[in-house]
Amino acid sequence: AAVVLIYTVAGGLYSVAYTDVLQATVGWTGCCALAFYMIGNSQNAPAPSIGFTIKLPDDDGNDVPYSYVYPDEATSDMYGGEKCAHNPENWCHNGSADVADNGAYPFGDLPVFPNQMTHYNSMTPFPNAIVFNWATIFVLAFGNLAALDFQARCMASKTPKVATYGCAIAGCLTFVVGIPFAYLGAITRVWYGPDSLRANFETDSCSVALGLPTCALWLPDEDSIIKMLTHEAPKFLGGWCLIGIVAASMSTCDGAILAMGTVFSHNIMRNLGAFLPFVSTSLVTDDNLLMMARAISVPFAVTAALIASFYRSSHSAGATGYLLIVAFDVVLASVVVPLFGCFYAKKPSPLAAFCAIIAGVSVRVILEFALPKDGWLIAPFPGDEFLDYGSAASTALPTWLDAPEELLWDPEAERCEQPRFDDWTGVDSLAAPITGLIVFASVQWLERNGPIRAFEESSIMVGYLKETQKTPEERETKPLSDGSGEDTSGNEQVDTAVEISNVGSDFSKTEPQLH
Repeated sequence: AAVVLIYTVAGGLYSVAYTDVLQATVGWTGCCALAFYMIGNSQNAPAPSIGFTIKLPDDDGNDVPYSYVYPDEATSDMYGGEKCAHNPENWCHNGSADVADNGAYPFGDLPVFPNQMTHYNSMTPFPNAIVFNWATIFVLAFGNLAALDFQARCMASKTPKVATYGCAIAGCLTFVVGIPFAYLGAITRVWYGPDSLRANFETDSCSVALGLPTCALWLPDEDSIIKMLTHEAPKFLGGWCLIGIVAASMSTCDGAILAMGTVFSHNIMRNLGAFLPFVSTSLVTDDNLLMMARAISVPFAVTAALIASFYRSSHSAGATGYLLIVAFDVVLASVVVPLFGCFYAKKPSPLAAFCAIIAGVSVRVILEFALPKDGWLIAPFPGDEFLDYGSAASTALPTWLDAPEELLWDPEAERCEQPRFDDWTGVDSLAAPITGLIVFASVQWLERNGPIRAFEESSIMVGYLKETQKTPEERETKPLSDGSGEDTSGNEQVDTAVEISNVGSDFSKTEPQLH
C-alpha cells in the first residue's frame, strides 16, 4: 500500500498509467502461462460417476451386494457395467473396488454448459445461479462506465478520438485478460472440487434431487486457489502467477486512490465554502489544487489498506470481491443513467439527473434490506435442485442403488425437509438503474417547456472551468481578418469550421470539464 501511494502521489495519472502497463503485462503473462500449463497437465472435466458396490448382511448374516445404477447403458459401457441383479432392466456397477470417486457428478461434469445463461435448470441436479450471474455481468459492464479511474483516462486523452479508440481497445483486451483468470477458477475446481481427493464434506445431510436420504455436503475451500498455486503448480509458474495477482491488485488500487483524492479535492473541498460559511471559498484554488489532491490521497490510501486488512465477510464472493461488486453497484444505481442522459438527451436536465440519482440510490438501499437474501445467491426457481440440503432423513438405501424396493428410501414416507433457496441478490441491482431511468425520463418530459427548478450559474450543480479554459461564449466564431484590421465578409462558414476543428484537436484544453 505504501509503494502504491508513493508513486501515485508523486506522478499522478502518468505514473498510474505507465505502471499499469507493466503490472498488467506481468499479471496477464503469469496467469496465461500457468493456466495453459495446468490445462495441458490436468485431467479433463469429471466424467459420470464410476459408481460402487456395497455389501450389507441380510437376515441370515450373508453379505448381499447392492450396486450403483448407471443413468444409461452408454455410461455403463464406459466402466464395464453389467445387468442389475434386482432390476435387470437397468445397468449397474460390476462390483469392482479397484477405482472409485466421490460420486459428485452422476451425469458427469462439462467444460462448458452451453445453456447455463439461458435456462435456469440447465445444471440439473444442481442449482443454477442464473439471476445473480446476469446481474453481476450487467453491474460490472455498465457500472464500469462511470468508474472514476476509467473516466480519468478518458478526460486525460489528447482528443476525443483517442479516448474512443482507447476505450474500444481496452474493452477487447478485457476478454484477453479475463479469460486466463476464468481458466484458473475452472482448474482450481478440478483440483479442489467435490470430485477431487482433497474435497471436504459435511455429513448427515439429505437431498431429494440426488435421491440421497443421507449424504455428505461438499464444503468449498476458500483458500483453494492459493493452495493450487503453492502446492500443485510448478514453483516458478505458481510464484509468477501470485506476483501477477499482486500486480493486478496494485494496478486497480492506484487508480482508485488517485480518483478519490482528485474528485474529493475538486468536488468536495473546492465547494466546501458553499455549505460552511466559516470556510473560505478560496480554500482550494488552481494554485494549490495539486497539493490538496496529494494530501487527500493519503487518508484514502490508509483507510483502504485497513479495510483490506481487517474486513471480513461471509459473502460467497469473499470480502474484497463483495466490496468490488458493491462499489460498481452503487455507481450503477446512481450516476450511470445521468451519464447516458448527458450524452444522448437533446437538452439534458440537471434536475432530472439529480432526481434520478436520488431515486436509484433510494431503491437500491431499500431493496438491499427488503428482499429475501439467504446468502446462497440462488433465486427460488421451481424444481428439487433449488432446494437446499436438509438433515439426514432416513437410514434406508439411496434410490439409485440396485436393491429390493422395501430397502430403498421412500421420500414421501420419510421426508427430507429442505428449505428452498431464497436469495434475490441481483434484482435490487437491476431495479435501481431502471427506476433511475424512469425518473430521469419523466422529469425530462415535465421540463420539455422549461425548467421546473433552474440552477443558478454560481451553483455547485454547475460545472466549473479552469483558468486556462474558455467558456462556450468565448469559443464562439470570430470574423477572419485580412491583415488590415477589417473583417472579411462571406467567410463565416470557413471560420466556423476552423474554430470547430481547433476545439476538437485539443480536448484537454478547450473542452469544459464537469466535475
